[in-house]
Amino acid sequence: YQAPAIERLGIPEYNWWNECLHGVARAGEATVFPQAIGLAASFDKNLMSKVAEVISDEARAKHHEFASRNKRGIYQGLTFWTPNINIFRDPRWGRGMETYGEDPYLTGQMAVQFIHNLQGNDPKYLKTVATAKHYVVHSGPEPDRHSFDAIISVRDFRDTYLPAFKNAVQNGKAYSVMCAYNRYMGEPCCGSSKLQNDLLRDELGFEGYIVSDCGAIRDFYKGHNVSPTEEDAAALAFINGTDLNCGDMSKHLLKALEKGLITEQEIDIAVKRLMMARMKLGMFDPQESVPYTKIPYSVVCSEKHQQIALQAARKSVVLLKNENKALPLSKNLKKIAVIGPNASDDEALLGNYNGIPRNPITPIQGIRNKLGENAIVSYAPGCHHAENIPLLSLVDPKFLFTDESLSEHGLKGEFFNNLEWKGTPVIEKTNGNIDYYWWDREIPEPLVNDSFSVRWTGILLPPVTGKYALGCEAKMFELYLNGEKIRSFKNIHHANKIVEFVDLEAGKPYQIELKTQDWQGDALCRLIWEIPGKDLLSEALNIAKSVDHIIMVMGLSPRLEGEEMKVEVEGFKGGDRVSIDLPEVQKNLIAKINSLGKPITLVLMNGSALSINSENNSIPAILEAWYPGEAAGTAIADVIFGDYNPSGRLPVTFYSSANDLPDFANYNMQGRTYRYFDKDVLYPFGYGLSYSKFEYSNPKVNKDQINANDTIIVEIEIKNISSIDGEEVPQLYISYPESDIPRPVYELRGFERILVKAGETKKVRFQLQPEDLNYFNEKSGAYEVEKGKYTLLTGPSSDKKDLQMIQFEIL
Repeated sequence: YQAPAIERLGIPEYNWWNECLHGVARAGEATVFPQAIGLAASFDKNLMSKVAEVISDEARAKHHEFASRNKRGIYQGLTFWTPNINIFRDPRWGRGMETYGEDPYLTGQMAVQFIHNLQGNDPKYLKTVATAKHYVVHSGPEPDRHSFDAIISVRDFRDTYLPAFKNAVQNGKAYSVMCAYNRYMGEPCCGSSKLQNDLLRDELGFEGYIVSDCGAIRDFYKGHNVSPTEEDAAALAFINGTDLNCGDMSKHLLKALEKGLITEQEIDIAVKRLMMARMKLGMFDPQESVPYTKIPYSVVCSEKHQQIALQAARKSVVLLKNENKALPLSKNLKKIAVIGPNASDDEALLGNYNGIPRNPITPIQGIRNKLGENAIVSYAPGCHHAENIPLLSLVDPKFLFTDESLSEHGLKGEFFNNLEWKGTPVIEKTNGNIDYYWWDREIPEPLVNDSFSVRWTGILLPPVTGKYALGCEAKMFELYLNGEKIRSFKNIHHANKIVEFVDLEAGKPYQIELKTQDWQGDALCRLIWEIPGKDLLSEALNIAKSVDHIIMVMGLSPRLEGEEMKVEVEGFKGGDRVSIDLPEVQKNLIAKINSLGKPITLVLMNGSALSINSENNSIPAILEAWYPGEAAGTAIADVIFGDYNPSGRLPVTFYSSANDLPDFANYNMQGRTYRYFDKDVLYPFGYGLSYSKFEYSNPKVNKDQINANDTIIVEIEIKNISSIDGEEVPQLYISYPESDIPRPVYELRGFERILVKAGETKKVRFQLQPEDLNYFNEKSGAYEVEKGKYTLLTGPSSDKKDLQMIQFEIL
């Protein structure tokens, strides 16, 4: 993915790796939208178009700014490895937050809008390249992805796993596809001609290039064990349709060529596809010929973009429960307690694969901003996210000293114009908080961007005796205590919070040294810790006893669920989850606070479904806010206090327990998702409440008997029978009561997000084309429409008691 310059042709170097899952990622400041699962919860195709347009505007602006400074490294190009359109088949998958949920139709519809607006509408040039990933049957378990073989039926493959990719390629015109790590039916996805050539290119008509997931080709001989050598692995991938390797295996093509494992003509196929992509991006044309070069850098984090992030955060919030109209809360409340580890945690706004927002608003900030000086808003975390996950904060300068005299607070900072902390520092100054972020912001002279290093030294004086979590948030750091290195980290992709648990004595001086580098892209450095011995539960109970209302902000954290997480926490494994309950410490906190008998609103921030059975039974008002992006706090406060009427819908089923599900590693769909699940659930797919009340009536289809090639028109009337204007999300499902083949119980085939004013009636029309009814006939090898009776179901969710039925027959 690191293409060197070809100087004789005037072709500059290019790095193909970039990310923009919910905003331009890992490239400094950017507008950060809700995590992908939250965007899906909006059930709003127009919103997806707006979000993708903002992202592609910022992507273009950033790329041309980088190129103007001759910066062409990772996360500086125009080829984005987004969106993730895998099916979130099991809530235990840590990366499910990156997807658009469990339904193939919803995923495909959202992906098409996202891809269209990432790639732009110019007839000649691509604005960016969108990459649909991970092709094709891929959704955990994360620890096994480098060796796992997904064994499924043709029916599940064609009905569940393939449709979103089919939609992305045929309707979205995605110019890139990323093949997955795992094997499918014995073949590694990135080495399968059946998947990449026969199906993707020949059957689906894909015309772009295929990139491997990162390290997937190396897995051929160090995981899947299907290739004896590195050159065999490289040849297998490129002969069978992979054009670009995320990794370092392409260099082995030369040896593969010498050994006769691949021909120069076969390599040329990939070269031509990749160079065509760069041509379509206008990389070799005069800038004035490419319309997207005119997008100014001032669009990045602009007020307009921040407003769209707020709009997206509001639309993603799902009201799960509102017993006796507990919400919205009155702004006249005088004393409010905000409790929970996610209430003041920037990480819980962002999820993963994110940029750095300019003005992030946490829930506690949003609530305080909403109420201003009219109320006292107290805050306490109450507990950790889970055992072994410390609540980290900046080390307060009052515990730092420049030297052993303990006369001056802070640490001595030395800034070097090299990456090795060598020579004479060009800047020397005392720093209080070690809280730096260098990127688009001005680099202090005479430092040179991407080529300087910093060393801080001094004394740490602990306030209490105990086991501290001590570390740093950075892309690169080395941390020493009394001359001994206790932690270090270097990662070109993103900063991490890395800590070591160390025993420290109160009042004892410890020599501390922290070193960091700015060598590529955004650089930040924060000295962080958790002071031991705090009774978080008692603190929370104390502030809760004297207030009028308690807002609890709980859920998960991207430090718990995600991609190959290394944290050892009960209930989690390698970024995946073992249980879908809240962590035990959070359940205990909620129960203790609830025992006070105070009115409570529960806000959840997480990337996957939670089995909050006891909380649902005892708390009257519950919101699901996902990882809501930079405007999280404002959006949550707007919903809680009635300045925004919620209308988000669940893109995944909230089950009562993981015990209701098949084994996580089983890829067969029976017993999974609302399409194949036949037990009671906590909250169904498509579910979400509003402060308005809507009435559905008069569902009808244009004909009772329809030919297989006809368009089917379904109409329904929706009346707002409340006094509050609100948005509603009518949904259309289809079932196959007389089918002779295995089909889903029912499945989504249409949705719209509409505004219905108080007292107003609106008519909603859905159109179904033959392809919306078809199935894959394994005998004929083609998609066909089955004759017989069908049932259409319309309503506000997939819950059958919410749905009204219409029947028709295909002749």
